[in-house]
Amino acid sequence: MTDHGLRYLVNCSILFGELPLLERPAAARAAGFDAVEFWWPWPDQPVPSDRDVDAFVTAVQEAGVQLVGLNFFAGDLAGPDCGVLSIPDRAQQFRDNVDVTVGIGERLGASAFNALFGNRVDGASAQAQDELGRESIAAAAKAASAIGATVLVEAVSGPKPYPLRTATDAVSVVRDVRATGADNVAFLLDLYHLAANGDDLDAAIRDHVDVTAHVQIADAPGRGEPGTGDLDLQRHLGDLATRGYAGWVGLEYKPTTATTPESFAWLPRERRAATATA
Repeated sequence: MTDHGLRYLVNCSILFGELPLLERPAAARAAGFDAVEFWWPWPDQPVPSDRDVDAFVTAVQEAGVQLVGLNFFAGDLAGPDCGVLSIPDRAQQFRDNVDVTVGIGERLGASAFNALFGNRVDGASAQAQDELGRESIAAAAKAASAIGATVLVEAVSGPKPYPLRTATDAVSVVRDVRATGADNVAFLLDLYHLAANGDDLDAAIRDHVDVTAHVQIADAPGRGEPGTGDLDLQRHLGDLATRGYAGWVGLEYKPTTATTPESFAWLPRERRAATATA
């Protein structure tokens, strides 16, 4: 896992779960990382208070880490939700959230925002949801473009009725929205989710590296740290690098160890900082 030269960052919403959220950026720094990403920190609030936003921004700044990525509001990921932007009764929550998310990104220098597409729901046709989803992503891309940032679209696994299951599913959305003029929309290639859905990882990398702007990893099955499952993550990341991908690799796994720092044993400390070299 050390020969491809790609930069790693820590997803502080799934890692360091043994700590309060605002302590996690400092914990990532203590573990040797200097870049992080987060899911939306307030799953029940599309528009949190200024005080809560300021506390989050301060925690990242004082930890001395770079916020690279942040999810838009996507509801309760641990519950029934997996995005709201394509759901007619909830899409306004997404629209209300966009300026807040981009504002946080501007303060912290974030370069990417993940837009989870949303589950299928009763009472709305798939076509209507797909059209609404693309419109919502285009609106988010317009806001993100003001700070030079990218909006990401990914495939997701699990039992929820999430319609984007393969790399091709997600990339079709990316290409459709790009066709409207929003060229700052790109694919988030999550190797774990694609593997869990039975997608062909080699084909996903080969066919879609040109629109891939971010990568996330966990081993499969199990979603643990690299080495706990069957994926040849080193080979896949090497293939990405060989094909020209030079972006971030987000560690978005569930540690199988007692504490998060123990789960980094697979990655030498000298490879954890963004300035590290292979």
